[in-house]
Amino acid sequence: MQLSRYFPAILAITAMAFTGQASAGAELMPHSAQYKVKISVVSGRLNTELRNTPDGYVAHHVIRPTGWSKMITRGTMDVSSEFTAASDGVLPVRFQAVDTIRDNPDVDLSFDWSTNEASGTVGSEDVVLQLDGVSHDNVSIQYALMHDLLNGGLKEQYVLFDVDKMRIANISSAGDREIKTKAGTFKAVGIRHQKEGSSRITTLWCAEELGFLPVVIEQHRKGKRKFRATLVSYTANQE
Repeated sequence: MQLSRYFPAILAITAMAFTGQASAGAELMPHSAQYKVKISVVSGRLNTELRNTPDGYVAHHVIRPTGWSKMITRGTMDVSSEFTAASDGVLPVRFQAVDTIRDNPDVDLSFDWSTNEASGTVGSEDVVLQLDGVSHDNVSIQYALMHDLLNGGLKEQYVLFDVDKMRIANISSAGDREIKTKAGTFKAVGIRHQKEGSSRITTLWCAEELGFLPVVIEQHRKGKRKFRATLVSYTANQE
């Protein structure tokens, strides 16, 4: 199912474009957002939410096929990440994933930064993995990037922890443009994201007035657009 191929990309890069003036001590803002997803003729819906917890934050992302695309594939992809956010950045605490679209094994991992280990289960298998410095799961990376830009600036590279391997994400500028979506028309700044060794280039167009929330996410391969997600709605949640 093509829709599921691109879901990790959505999760991993939706905050790569949080650029602009940094504000010392700025905190992440709880919010919810909905995107319309289009991959060739296949359609879907991505819902994202960020909430406060007593110890930090929890982010919850869900994707579902919509319309007649449900005739092609069924199920959902439901992932969440608990993490802390301090002056020195974001650290994941727990990552969970349930994928009934691709029927992948469930994932439940906890991060112990005193030992630099991630442990838990992938399907029925127990896992203990050593981390080579700070790394992020496919959800916490979004909020790590936002946090760093709010408090000092975006790095050129970030390390993504993908259960069994490390991936380097390189970031570059794509300029500015005005973008029209169902949620409104926004002045947006673009950031390109590309994993080392990958031919796919993802561009995020983010609106400063929405806290640099991406309003459009596009992915190209060999010059051809393969994926597009467009903002449908955004709500700042007061907690």
